[in-house]
Amino acid sequence: MFLLSVAMIWGVACITPGPNTLLVIRYCLTAPRKVAISAVMGTITGTLCWGIAGWLGINALFQAAPFAYLALKIAGGLYLIWLGIRVFVDVRKARRAPEAISEKADFSLKTAYRMGLATNLANPKSALFVASLFAVTMPAGTPFLYGVAAIGVMVTVSALYYSCLVALITHPRVAAAYLKAKRKIDLGVATVFVGFGTKLLLSQR
Repeated sequence: MFLLSVAMIWGVACITPGPNTLLVIRYCLTAPRKVAISAVMGTITGTLCWGIAGWLGINALFQAAPFAYLALKIAGGLYLIWLGIRVFVDVRKARRAPEAISEKADFSLKTAYRMGLATNLANPKSALFVASLFAVTMPAGTPFLYGVAAIGVMVTVSALYYSCLVALITHPRVAAAYLKAKRKIDLGVATVFVGFGTKLLLSQR
């Protein structure tokens, strides 16, 4: 029963729009599918890292050493803002060379993986969310294997969600619709990244 609870809570977290989803969508629309899949693998690796951290009680670490959380929050916020600025720059370049709008960019698989991983790890609030998830679903005294199983469920749910997302966004009709509104969509994505980063930097917790 607790695994079902973990799956439901994490499923809601996955489908809630955020930097991870936006990054994968942008790779789906601007690069070959294999690049988007590589970014997904990086994102899922980040989920695994946060799952292990939450299971090991990273919330207690943040409470004992508040500066660690503050440092992660500042680094994560600055990274997301930088990511948003990069998208703005790409939009400006595309405006100067509109003839290249339909071409798929050539991204390195390693770069896409690193971007997916870094974007996931950029938000330390994820660690607090995962810690809360474990606190709710696994009270003190829960067997060791339950924690392993919960992390496995989180990774599985993430993999299913992003697989469906990639399959949907890379559909020819969706891609064609994107090309018609590319600049507006990219500007929206950039704004959200900068907004997320700024909110993270200014948040009190």
